[in-house]
Amino acid sequence: MHGPASPGWLLVALCAATGAYCLLRMRSAVEEQRRAAGGEALMGFGMAAMAVPAAAFTPPEWAWPAFAAVFGAAALRALWAARAGAHHLHHLVGTGAMVYMAAVMAAAPAHQHGHGGSDVPLLTGLLLLYFTGYVLLAGVRLLPVAGAGSGATAVAWSDRPEVARACRLSMGIGMLAMLLTM
Repeated sequence: MHGPASPGWLLVALCAATGAYCLLRMRSAVEEQRRAAGGEALMGFGMAAMAVPAAAFTPPEWAWPAFAAVFGAAALRALWAARAGAHHLHHLVGTGAMVYMAAVMAAAPAHQHGHGGSDVPLLTGLLLLYFTGYVLLAGVRLLPVAGAGSGATAVAWSDRPEVARACRLSMGIGMLAMLLTM
C-alpha cells in the first residue's frame, strides 16, 4: 500500500473519486442503493487514506488498528446484511480484506511497507484471486449489450447502474493494487 509515490497518488485519486461518487449515490430514492452506496463510500475513502504514499505522510502507530476497527465494524454490518441476500457477501470480503491489510500494516515495521517479497501469504493470494475474478467479471458486465439502447428512459446520473458498476470495478482494481504492494 505504500509503494512508489506516483502510482500511490493515482490510487488515492481513483479511490477518493469513487468514494465521492458513492456519496452522491446516497441521494437515491431506492433505500437498498443508498445503503450499498454508503458502504462503498466508506470503502473508497478508506482505501484512499490507506494508499497515501509513505513519502508524503507516515500515519501514526494508532492509525492501522483504527482502520482495522472501522473496517471490522463494517464487516460485521456486511455480515448482518448478508442474511438478506448473497450479493452482500462481496462487501464482507472487501471489508475483511481491508481489516487484513490494516492488520498486516500494523504488524510490519515501517521500513518493510510496500517492498513485497518472494513469498505471498496464502490469504493475500486468495484475496488476489478473488479480486482478479471480481474485476474481470465486473469488466464484462460493463460491456454494452446489442440492442439494449432502444427505449431508454431518463435516469438521474447518480442512479445509473452502469456508473455504479464502473465505481465497483474501480474499487476492485484499487483493491488489487493495494494487495499487490503488500
